[in-house]
Amino acid sequence: MVFSVAVAGASGYAGGELLRLLAGHPEFEVRTVTAHSNAGQRLIDVQPSLRSLAHLTLVDTTPENLSGHDVVFVALPHGKSGQLTAHLPAETLVVDCGADHRLENSDDWAAFYGGDYFGAWTYGVPELPMANGKQRDHIVGARRIAAPGCNASTVALALAPGIHAGVIEARDLVAVLAVGPSGAGKSLKVPNLAAEILGSANPYAVGGTHRHIPEIVQSLRWAGSQASALSGDATISFTPVIVPMSRGILATSTARLVPGTTAAAVREAWASAYADEPFVHLLSEGHFPRTADVLGANTALIGLAVDEAAGRVVTITAIDNLVKGTAGAAIQSANIALGLTETLGLTMNGVAP
Repeated sequence: MVFSVAVAGASGYAGGELLRLLAGHPEFEVRTVTAHSNAGQRLIDVQPSLRSLAHLTLVDTTPENLSGHDVVFVALPHGKSGQLTAHLPAETLVVDCGADHRLENSDDWAAFYGGDYFGAWTYGVPELPMANGKQRDHIVGARRIAAPGCNASTVALALAPGIHAGVIEARDLVAVLAVGPSGAGKSLKVPNLAAEILGSANPYAVGGTHRHIPEIVQSLRWAGSQASALSGDATISFTPVIVPMSRGILATSTARLVPGTTAAAVREAWASAYADEPFVHLLSEGHFPRTADVLGANTALIGLAVDEAAGRVVTITAIDNLVKGTAGAAIQSANIALGLTETLGLTMNGVAP
């Protein structure tokens, strides 16, 4: 069976990456692409890399243009998708790549985003360890899925196994991320101009203000086992730094080791969590990933070490923010929801050099 697909926000970076991956998906057929200011233009003129989709023309982003498809992927700025998706048929599988449906707590939404709160959908990080099972179990059969924030899923995948196994403490977590500017979207922003970032590393959203923080804490809370739950909700110091690469995230995340825990027990926690996962891989001891290793791939690579002197676990995690961080996670979750093979249309192989 071939599923008809529409992509809202097809002129942006996330929308373009969705289309790149969907073009190679054997069970999905892209029939409608929508935009706002670019409506009326040929897709190929706005996304010139998408040669196989040259027959498509961008139309207005309206419920009428999106209805009638089996699957709708939405790649709009926060505050925009919630207004739109409320008007789509209940039987349609809708995957939102924006933030509007990620957070369970309306107070978190008000504090970090503001505006109307549209409620939480099933979270689209299949590999995330939960108190019982994996998040994948909740995605099966879902018709409303919230794809993750790229920074949020990177840090959650990096730390959740340790919290779940009770080998790291949930409080005093620290994450510093080197990120590419494509994660901020395609709209013109002065801090993301080439003249501002080339030859420089620029921190932003410092001091607990980044919007992905409540999403990280939410994921780590879900991961908590009885042992780790004794430490209460996670607290995290989260600092992203824009670096001059168009795409990618390299996250250095650290956590306090639970006293008495051995390095072998730490490695076993991560190895057990991701042993059978096609897209999340724990590297062998002493090896750490680069963003170049995951370019274009729906893969998260994790390197792990125990800093005995500091009493902390250190994880280095690399993803492509536009693939595993956004579009790839969305398609992977759609595959699961529809009962398809989870890996369809996705690759674990990066592009090198």
